[in-house]
Amino acid sequence: MEARRTGRACALATVAATSGSVPRHPGAKMIVYADGTIAGTVGGGKFESLVIAESLDCLARQQTSLKTWPLREDAPDSFGAICGGEVTVLIEPHSPAQAMLLVGAGHCAQAIAKLASECGFHVTVVDDRPEILAQCTAAHCRVDGSAPACIAAQDWTKPAAVVIVSRHYDIDREALAAVLKKGGANYIGMIGSRRKVRRVYDQLQQEGVSAEALAGVHAPLGLDIGADSPVEIAVSVLAEILMVLRGASGAPIRLIR
Repeated sequence: MEARRTGRACALATVAATSGSVPRHPGAKMIVYADGTIAGTVGGGKFESLVIAESLDCLARQQTSLKTWPLREDAPDSFGAICGGEVTVLIEPHSPAQAMLLVGAGHCAQAIAKLASECGFHVTVVDDRPEILAQCTAAHCRVDGSAPACIAAQDWTKPAAVVIVSRHYDIDREALAAVLKKGGANYIGMIGSRRKVRRVYDQLQQEGVSAEALAGVHAPLGLDIGADSPVEIAVSVLAEILMVLRGASGAPIRLIR
């Protein structure tokens, strides 16, 4: 659905039970976004406006609600509806998951996108090669265009990781410059050899990027597990990202006797 594809915060309102005369029956659904816009309907009118208000409250509190509204005038808590029945609505808030922006859609990006999605990330991938981008099927959102423009358009409100794994050194450098300028990412990682990383850093410093800013970049990215294949690299990268986002040490947790 659109909310999942874009990662927008929303609440799902579902008619759970009804009695008497009602506008919609059990199973009817409506999505209420954080800005108050909706998709679908649970009945319209004053009743629906009350459900929207309750949904926004549930979204703000991140709490599920099961509430019954009377649609008849003789009820103590009547709001003026005269349908004659009553409707019980289940409201479930859905906040965007932690976000990942992948720069590049090649083999490593595809493996990272798949594992990241399984770990609960909302994954966006950007690449200017439509035929390669189409192969990154695990991503929730695929952007055909330039990395700097995509990065500038991001609105990170949840923990966010930027993973730079493009096909070319210049694309990586431009993407890293854009991320550092944008700010707001909790994790920034770039693939490449140590020689490439030093070269990128040297050029960015010549362009005015501070050493302090570059010190926060994980490059080469990932934990040292001897990764070789794209899938193994994905494991290495996701392990490092989770470690950083959760403030963990990355140390072995085995019990030594």
